[in-house]
Amino acid sequence: MLDVTVIENPAAAAVSLDPMRARLLAELAVGPASATMLAGRVGLPRQKVNYHLKALERHGLVELAGERRKGNVTERLMRATAASYVISPLALAAVQPDPARFRDQLSARWLLAVAARLVRDVGTLITGATKARKRLATYALDGEVRFASAADRAAFVEELTRGVSALIAKYHDEHADNGRDHRIVVALHPTVKPETVEPDDTDARLPESASHTTSPSQAQE
Repeated sequence: MLDVTVIENPAAAAVSLDPMRARLLAELAVGPASATMLAGRVGLPRQKVNYHLKALERHGLVELAGERRKGNVTERLMRATAASYVISPLALAAVQPDPARFRDQLSARWLLAVAARLVRDVGTLITGATKARKRLATYALDGEVRFASAADRAAFVEELTRGVSALIAKYHDEHADNGRDHRIVVALHPTVKPETVEPDDTDARLPESASHTTSPSQAQE
């Protein structure tokens, strides 16, 4: 079972969003189970559970984990193909966010568009690497910082922008024959606390980069 997988197919996304099927996915992420076992957990007749399982199986969201005999009946034990799922913007290809349409580093919606592109691109790379049976070279840094003031946050962003831009300028080689382009995304946003969603202090506007993304070509500008 994978830790996480990306759903790119619109039909698979629709199947996964059905509340009962999402519940079955959650149950099968814990461990293999038969339709009979699941029926008792979710409060549905076994036939109904089988119907939902077949839909999930058609789209690769669950798979056969084994079989067991129970009296004169052979039960199929199913399991989820991943512990969790992410729906790619490719599932809504016609209306997926496009960061290239506008560029406002102080816009939370632009940050969301960048994040959506990240999910789409990494999902596509994972799909390709899995088919080719190759490892995918990626890196992620996740941290948290508490600022004493909006001024400190702004200073942090400015210093971070300068540092990342300097690294890109140092290592980017436009003419490397065997080189491969990589995308860099650096984002900063308020931490969301459990059960608490508060609007950011919009009066304290950051200079030049509440969220900052830089591509190798931009580093040369």
